[in-house]
Amino acid sequence: MSSHHQCFNNPPTLNPSYGAGKVEELAGFQTYVTASPDSNLAILLIHDAFGYEAPNLRNLADKVASYGFFVVVPDLLYGDPADPGNPQFDRQAWLATHPTEKGYEDAKKVIAELKSRGFSAIGAAGFCWGGMVLVKLASGTELLAGVILHPGPITVEEINAVRIPIAILGAENDHIFPADQLEQLGHVLATKSGQFESYVKIFPGVSHGWTMKYKEEDDSAVKVAEEAHLDMLNWFLKYVGK
Repeated sequence: MSSHHQCFNNPPTLNPSYGAGKVEELAGFQTYVTASPDSNLAILLIHDAFGYEAPNLRNLADKVASYGFFVVVPDLLYGDPADPGNPQFDRQAWLATHPTEKGYEDAKKVIAELKSRGFSAIGAAGFCWGGMVLVKLASGTELLAGVILHPGPITVEEINAVRIPIAILGAENDHIFPADQLEQLGHVLATKSGQFESYVKIFPGVSHGWTMKYKEEDDSAVKVAEEAHLDMLNWFLKYVGK
């Protein structure tokens, strides 16, 4: 869990104009917004280290919107996504500049803004860095449900604090958060089955980041990513509704 190497592998080619939605300001953050008309059900997607301009993330946001949701992907990195292709990029310095505690406080601002706009039900998903933000959000009750996909390091204490239905989707080959440790968190969550539903699923044969960093031309990688996307979507349909 001490290595973040897999976090920064296979960076996407960022594209600020990509997607069927649009970028607008929300709670002070530049935010990719893609929406089903007149929906009052919102989904917050919390990006990984590569930020909110990743095409695969925006594709997923558009897909979720097509099922009846107002989907927002705020830039919680303040225009400073990880850039491992830059020889000057310092992973540890970047992580120190973008603590997940700050991401948590910022995400709460986005959720509060959505509530002020009249959204009656809100769910959220977090990817890697965003998963570490989401587990903190799940200790409150502002969200109706959460999904964590290939998280960075999260603790038993954080899992013990969860208060909402939560799904964790992990990779079999994950150096950052190994599958056996995710399964242990699943056992902790199972002790809370009388309070809320939880679900832990380990995807065989894939590595950390598989739901976001697949290549469109790799059919098998797309297929397993889409399986995880569907699991996430079904969780939202069940707990946030239509």
